[in-house]
Amino acid sequence: MTFDIAKVVRPKILNLEPYRCARDDFQEGILLDANENPYGPTIQEYNVDSLLHRYPDPHQLEFKKLLSDYRNKTSIFKDQNLKPLDADNLCLGVGSDESIDALIRACCVPAKEKILIAPATYGMYTICSQVNDVEYVTVPLLLSEEDKFQIDEEKILETLQNDPSIKLVFITSPGNPTGTFIDVNRIEKILSQWQTGLVVVDEAYIDFVEGSDKGSLAPLATKYENIAVLQTLSKSFGLAGIRLGVTYTSKAMSRVLNSMKAPYNISCSTAEVALKAVQPKNLKLMEENAATVKKEKLRVLKELTSSPYVSQLGGLDANFILLNINNGDNALTKKLYERLAVESAVITRYRGNEPGCAGGLRITIGTKQENDVLIKEFRKHLALIMA
Repeated sequence: MTFDIAKVVRPKILNLEPYRCARDDFQEGILLDANENPYGPTIQEYNVDSLLHRYPDPHQLEFKKLLSDYRNKTSIFKDQNLKPLDADNLCLGVGSDESIDALIRACCVPAKEKILIAPATYGMYTICSQVNDVEYVTVPLLLSEEDKFQIDEEKILETLQNDPSIKLVFITSPGNPTGTFIDVNRIEKILSQWQTGLVVVDEAYIDFVEGSDKGSLAPLATKYENIAVLQTLSKSFGLAGIRLGVTYTSKAMSRVLNSMKAPYNISCSTAEVALKAVQPKNLKLMEENAATVKKEKLRVLKELTSSPYVSQLGGLDANFILLNINNGDNALTKKLYERLAVESAVITRYRGNEPGCAGGLRITIGTKQENDVLIKEFRKHLALIMA
């Protein structure tokens, strides 16, 4: 059986011709809740040209080429001699959220077809599915010590085989809120054995992974027709404010997504900043900042888990850590979260209600100075609560 895009994409979407052109709770304090890059934009200069009276370039080919070249250069699949990514494999969106929505609209018939998610995971998958009148099926992440927060690929394949109405499988790697990189072999097993839909790998935190065997699956878009890899400039690039997401997929699927998008979805200002961000010197700066975050991550984890009431819960492949407070005590964790925010203006993220995350507190890694304040205030409030 081979992958047939005509059997995956809704007919009206497949045949669509592209238009031819002419924060809720806390906004201030030490913000360690949204997994932003504390070092700011990874660009060394930025002056907006006076082009705001003109419509932006709808294609952004130069940006797409430079970013695809970078992912080819840093690929962990070089031994497979894959065909390199190029601009035709990419589609840009207003953050990854637009990409998620577009994939659901393209592939799922409302009220008839479904997506599959692996909680604990990113919340926008279910929101987008509900907006599009698409049901979602869950196959939770594994929780055993040896497979902590990995996908259950066998259960996923079984579910897919038993339910042909599922068209998309969303896998977050590294996970949010888990911070765990998903084993490539697990994902490739699904890709090779399931050809009636798309496997969507969300890689918002991919530049923070630890280990030479870990890296982006984007290059697999030239090997498998049924993969879509999502990335964003919000995290490692420090450009959350420009709202730019990237989808890497087959050229056929990329054409579908590019046909669907609004003609000028990427603004002139966003495009200019993004293009600067993928210049060689700024890519180097991005890597340097990511390395600094990784170093600080280990320091913060060591300091906070020195308490007998705190242990590491998630992985170390993102720009945040997921801690377990007092052996899964959600009430105590909420109290700690609230006191840090209200009394110390240190904003973290409570995640105790997510599957397998009881007592979970997710903390974004800030600058050294921010982390010093976090460590001091965390210890103070935890000691007062436990007294």
